Amino acid sequence: MSSSLATVAYIGAIILFILSLGGLSNPETARRGNLFGIAGMAIAVIATVLGPRVTAAGIPWIVGALVVGGSVGLYAAKKVQMTQMPELVALMHSLVGLAACLVGFASYVDTSVQYTGAEKTIHEVEIYLGILIGAVTFSGSVIAFGKLSGKIGGKPLLLPARHWLNLAGLLVVIWFGGQFVAAQDVQAGMLPLLVMTVIALLFGIHMVMAIGGADMPVVVSMLNSYSGWAAAATGFMLSNDLLIVTGALVGSSGAILSYIMCRAMNRNFISVIAGGFGTGGGAPTPAGGAAQPAGEVVPVSAVETAEMLREAKNVIIVPGYGMAVAQAQHTVFEITKLLREKGVNVRFGIHPVAGRMPGHMNVLLAEAKVPYDIVLEMDEINEDFPDADVSMVIGANDIVNPAAQDDPTSPIAGMPVLEVWKAKTSIVMKRSMASGYAGVDNPLFYKDNNRMLFGDAKKMLDEVLVALKA
Repeated sequence: MSSSLATVAYIGAIILFILSLGGLSNPETARRGNLFGIAGMAIAVIATVLGPRVTAAGIPWIVGALVVGGSVGLYAAKKVQMTQMPELVALMHSLVGLAACLVGFASYVDTSVQYTGAEKTIHEVEIYLGILIGAVTFSGSVIAFGKLSGKIGGKPLLLPARHWLNLAGLLVVIWFGGQFVAAQDVQAGMLPLLVMTVIALLFGIHMVMAIGGADMPVVVSMLNSYSGWAAAATGFMLSNDLLIVTGALVGSSGAILSYIMCRAMNRNFISVIAGGFGTGGGAPTPAGGAAQPAGEVVPVSAVETAEMLREAKNVIIVPGYGMAVAQAQHTVFEITKLLREKGVNVRFGIHPVAGRMPGHMNVLLAEAKVPYDIVLEMDEINEDFPDADVSMVIGANDIVNPAAQDDPTSPIAGMPVLEVWKAKTSIVMKRSMASGYAGVDNPLFYKDNNRMLFGDAKKMLDEVLVALKA
């Protein structure tokens, strides 16, 4: 394939990637968006393999890598549950970071292309920044994978003077960057490059370890942005326009999504990176913190819950991470289908940071075949809670906490929440009275119109479904 033909193919791939992002912005067009993305990536890979920069001797290696990588992808697609998508996404981000690091080192030791003067300096800066971003993305994503999969606790690790440690690391990285650019040969430049890589890896670990469970959706989005910039940096190192544009698309869209999610939590991006929000252990709020709710909870049975749902005209369901853990989305759909057949107006309210990654609840409900038109965002449905007969919270906590509005001393004060307590009756499904990932107790549980349905979400919803059918 000639160079001009490869360029045309790259332009076509870029257009398809942009159409893919546009399609993914709406659930009804998401399938088409995925197909655009698949087609764009297939064109990009074929154009690269058959392009003028790949020799015949390298094709078998590339084909072998495609077979191995494709096999791993197919295995993951078949074996990974939808509830495991957050940790899978984090793991994929880590691979992008690792690729950026490896390409950076390979580009530096490659002597087939000689750079001189300003061109040499620019190329080395590209390598240095590419490996820096890639190393932070790799180690941070690995820690995020551990937190999301439960292999690492969600409680933030707050080292003494951690901000000064980060600043010191940044200054060292900048100093070694000067040493790297000033190096006369590869051997002299390798030491500062390796030192920077180690510091970047440690920074990625430290950064994500300091972020609590309540901020993990923002972390996943943030790492998505980092992976895009790592891909763009790889494109600069390889002088590949397609990688630069694609990386910029992913990086900018991830950054915009991170900003939107921070707004949904009433937090700024810097405070998320600074860490410390969310204990992940559901521990009670310590003395001297936010005011503690007073009162008694009113437990209900699955049969009583079914009776309230049967008598309701308007029902709003708010899913959370508990639904994902229990894999209860299919039972939720069966209950929804049955209630709608009886003439009940059932809708879903989705908070922007519900679950452990952006769109987590939307993905689970789509998998269970819940109609798109009854799944509404927080801003679309919040005004409708006063007209609801029953609001049913399935495994959510912080996103339905009235303390965000009523208690200015609460750690989540000012965070927009779903106002489920304004319904005639609210039903909260939880395993226990433990607080959520922000470590903040929830006054909702003690309100006069609230009922608590304790137990595993899947088991209790199955009982509710049986009672509804009876």
